[in-house]
Amino acid sequence: MFVKNGIAYAGNEADIIEIETAKPLDDLMMILTFSTGEVRLYDVSPLLKYPAFASLSDPKIFNAVEVDGGIVTWCNGEMDIAPETMYRDSYPYISDAM
Repeated sequence: MFVKNGIAYAGNEADIIEIETAKPLDDLMMILTFSTGEVRLYDVSPLLKYPAFASLSDPKIFNAVEVDGGIVTWCNGEMDIAPETMYRDSYPYISDAM
């Protein structure tokens, strides 16, 4: 167990992964930069079947994404997705512009 920012966590601190940046794209896709330095592509569309995430189908809401404390959030923090989930369900992203 360890404590970070006043919150007690089980496990090892190395297990914690955070989102540093989130860039919304078309078709409910996002480019995420993780605390590991990895850049990955995440598809939000599978979550739309859940009522809690249905409002993300509105581009205005989806594009208003924020990163707060290493977590991707919308609607002033009322909606979020765990960074571990986003990492697990995302794919490595390699930009052609590099």
